[in-house]
Amino acid sequence: MLVCDFALTLGVLAVAYLFLLDHGAQAAVPAAHGLTVVAGLLVINTAAGLYRPAGGRSLKEWWIGAALALAFALALSYLAFDAMPRELVGGETLRWLTMLSVGGVVAHRVYAAYSDEARRPYSRVLILGTGTSAQLVTRTIEHAKRAIKIVGYVPGPHEPESAIDAAKLLSGSLSLKDRAVGLGVEEVIVALSERRGGGMPMDELLECRSAGVRVSDLSTYFERVLGQIRIDQLHPGWLIFGKGFNHGIYRNVAKRLFDIVCSCVLLAMAAPLMILTAVCIALESRGPIFYRQERVGQDGKTFNVLKFRSMRVDAEENGTPQWATAKDSRVTRVGSVIRRFRLDEFPQLVNVLKGDMSLVGPRPERPFFVEQLTVQIPFYALRHTVKPGVTGWAQVRHEYGASIEDSLEKLQYDLYYVKNHSLFLDVQVLVETVGVVLSGKGAR
Repeated sequence: MLVCDFALTLGVLAVAYLFLLDHGAQAAVPAAHGLTVVAGLLVINTAAGLYRPAGGRSLKEWWIGAALALAFALALSYLAFDAMPRELVGGETLRWLTMLSVGGVVAHRVYAAYSDEARRPYSRVLILGTGTSAQLVTRTIEHAKRAIKIVGYVPGPHEPESAIDAAKLLSGSLSLKDRAVGLGVEEVIVALSERRGGGMPMDELLECRSAGVRVSDLSTYFERVLGQIRIDQLHPGWLIFGKGFNHGIYRNVAKRLFDIVCSCVLLAMAAPLMILTAVCIALESRGPIFYRQERVGQDGKTFNVLKFRSMRVDAEENGTPQWATAKDSRVTRVGSVIRRFRLDEFPQLVNVLKGDMSLVGPRPERPFFVEQLTVQIPFYALRHTVKPGVTGWAQVRHEYGASIEDSLEKLQYDLYYVKNHSLFLDVQVLVETVGVVLSGKGAR
């Protein structure tokens, strides 16, 4: 979709340049402005979520995202060409053609998402298992609203009492491979509640695999489809012998350079807004403008995170750390605004430049809560194997978490990032963060 939009918009501009402008140096200036518009459009569309599957959102949410994308893209197109020399022949016509092209791309993106969703063939899957694990897969597929059709359930050799409707169970003497091939199944999801004592039919699964049918366990399935690693279905061996956890020197150097360059650019762009925020905080209430708080970083080392103060000075006068809650009474009026649009997080770019944090990674937590969560949630310490981030995969995939249950849900996304982090994923998270900030989604 990105390539399609890039080629379409750039193609329209290229044709316009050929017919409206004289060849030579005159075309260089509008070409640079046009490339700026194309790149900006892709970023805006991504931030608005127009390249994500349509199934997880309502038509209303899609139109809101499209309206925001259209407003920002049209403004960018107008301003980009407004900066061109006035004497340029055909410049005004180019501006309106560009705005028309941008509007067409955004409209097509919404139409294509829903028409493709309706025409897209369902991926046919067969679930091996009838217990609670199979029930969990079913709920997950239904909730994700993906183009996946469960053709049936095959009981395992030693499955306990079935948690699946009897009408959906496949009975008979056919082998697992014959069932999968006969039903046109593309994937067999192993969701057995009992694997010990011969509970895993390895020979039948191998037959399926050799016949070209994909075989996935629950951890692999959830990782691929939902972008998370389920704690309740996770076995240490899967993490040990599987792919991921790339921490090579080239990846670390690239990530550090990426952090430094992007932080400098973001600080320069956000400087006026940060100054305005600081003035508003100082005018509303007495106390420090910035708020420093101890957090746990990479390898369990602590550091002081820097934020704009968004709560009263006496927010924790009893000395006991507290989770932030919805409509928290400790939040000031200015604080509610800057927390909604994540403006209080901007000073953490200084932490990134110092090397305590990265732009993208698991959000750093306070030592008081880390001690509790490490004891109560399995694999929680794994999130400290990378630098904490100003934003993260969990922040663009899950709403604000302020309890042990929310921390467990966020950890499942954090583990996905720790296992699969890459420069491309970092860029994706940063762009989607723009959409989260503009919508104020999940703020407290």
